[in-house]
Amino acid sequence: MWRRSFSNGVSLTRTLKDKKWDALVIGGGHNGLIAAAYLARGGLSVAVLERRHVIGGAAVTEELIPGFKFSRCSYLQSLLRPSVIRELELKKHGLKLLKPIATSFTPCLDGLYLLLGFDDQQNNSEISKFSKRDADTYPRYENELSKFCKIMDFLLDSPPPEALHGDLSFHDLLRDKMQKSVFWARCLRHVLSLGQKDLVFSVNLSQNPESGVVWCSTELIVHCSIGTLNYSRQVSMHPGVDTCCCIMLWVKLMVIVTFGRKYFICEVDVNRNDATVNCKIVRHVEGGMGSVSLAISKAATKAGAHILVNTEVSQIMIGDSGEVDGVLLVDGTRVHSSFVLSNATPYKTFMVRSVLLGLVPRDVLPDDFLRAIKYSDYHSGVTKINVAVDKLPQFHCCKSSQLEVGPHHTATVHIGCESMEEIGSACQDAWNGLPSRRPVMEMTIPSSLDKTISPPGKHVVSLFTQYTPYKPSDGSWEDPTYRESYAQKCFSLIDEYAPGFSSSVIGYDLLTPPDLEREFGLTGNLTSQPETCGNIFHGAMGLDSLFLMRPVKGWSGYRTPVRGLYLCGSGSHPGGGVMGAPGRNAAHVVLQDFKKQSR
Repeated sequence: MWRRSFSNGVSLTRTLKDKKWDALVIGGGHNGLIAAAYLARGGLSVAVLERRHVIGGAAVTEELIPGFKFSRCSYLQSLLRPSVIRELELKKHGLKLLKPIATSFTPCLDGLYLLLGFDDQQNNSEISKFSKRDADTYPRYENELSKFCKIMDFLLDSPPPEALHGDLSFHDLLRDKMQKSVFWARCLRHVLSLGQKDLVFSVNLSQNPESGVVWCSTELIVHCSIGTLNYSRQVSMHPGVDTCCCIMLWVKLMVIVTFGRKYFICEVDVNRNDATVNCKIVRHVEGGMGSVSLAISKAATKAGAHILVNTEVSQIMIGDSGEVDGVLLVDGTRVHSSFVLSNATPYKTFMVRSVLLGLVPRDVLPDDFLRAIKYSDYHSGVTKINVAVDKLPQFHCCKSSQLEVGPHHTATVHIGCESMEEIGSACQDAWNGLPSRRPVMEMTIPSSLDKTISPPGKHVVSLFTQYTPYKPSDGSWEDPTYRESYAQKCFSLIDEYAPGFSSSVIGYDLLTPPDLEREFGLTGNLTSQPETCGNIFHGAMGLDSLFLMRPVKGWSGYRTPVRGLYLCGSGSHPGGGVMGAPGRNAAHVVLQDFKKQSR
């Protein structure tokens, strides 16, 4: 559908060749599409070049089983920046968000469960089942988290104050110093607004994710609630057993209130006549996550951007002056441009892997930059399973025989993470080279709210499972039998909480770390870290890989050592998730450089 502007392959090639574009975006993931939309709105001629047959990258909807539409990778809308939704008018372009009835559901094998939602009184009642003290303390803890998130809003929407490189005029240096002064002044104002007590809480939280345990007085609450929260903090990483969730600051801050989801970094405007305007919650997207990318693409094309699929870039062309000159396509077509934005991972953009070249010739890159990119952390142990079922899962702890959708079906369901011991055991298995014997899982059932993605009476279930080594020591992901055994292991574990789940499975789509690399270009299987890769965030989200350190020290401002080449994907600040901030921030930097170049 994205080649509808071109009558055939010949005219496509001619259109690309016969014009010098202001900017080319490599990769049609959501960040690349967002960057293209802002650049086109800024008056630049822009083309997006997507390797696959469908746009969206990891935010994509695909019908792999007839009648069932899967959000294959990303599966919830929780992080997309309010500025992106508002400025690109995504609701006018078809984005429809569906509010769950409840937010977090943690079933336990002993028949207990914790169900949290939007009603403070109901949340208090749920927690009071285990501890009245904890229930009374919970609102204060949430309030502290909401204050911390205000600082995050500022940081997420701001390009890092990175030092400029190259020969600079006095005017450029002066303007740069002024911009940095404004940034740090605003940052300081946000910090001072917290006050000493809240500042101490924030620092403690950033250094010690388990600090929230202090408000819990009962072991069961720690297991049901903190265990659930800790699982969400460590999404996609492959941590050490003793440090399961101590370095996921950025992701933790984006999903920190998995508990109650009352305060969330993504603020979404709902119906203007609705009393819940501006509530910050996780939502499903009608039509799946591909609808997010589709809405962004409509905004981009309306602004004048061209979006092309089945168009793979083999190399970024560098002119004699050392500046970007465009890209070389796999079919040999040369497409010229003044700027190139890469939505690929930093490793794929710059490094040589086995017999394959990175997109940038190595001889134009500084050795220290290449070394830093080479040893970036891409650890990940995620396997995504998209399941088609013929009935809703019925959790025994709810003691309900009704087949209708209940509040817990619309929530994020946490399986196998009642305690930190369970998560630690799952980690240890992966470090030993084995898929976790009892994987920890996050289950969502988008069809509980969205009737457009499955046949009547049937449902789509999304399973985000951990931990799975890239190269298991006891088998291979290329072996269909081995793949099947892991899927059945996950289904059998769900059976313990929801009897009969396995028998309800019609079919499924399994995406292991190698699949994520092959299908979606997520870097994996690096020589220096072979055990777990295929990172969904384009790189680890530890404290040493964030803000001024992302993707590497000295190059956090979206610019790269090659003049005219920029990073706009999740490998740049502020990181992964369907957030859109990297694409938006990178586009603003490019527009700033374009204006400077046009003077």
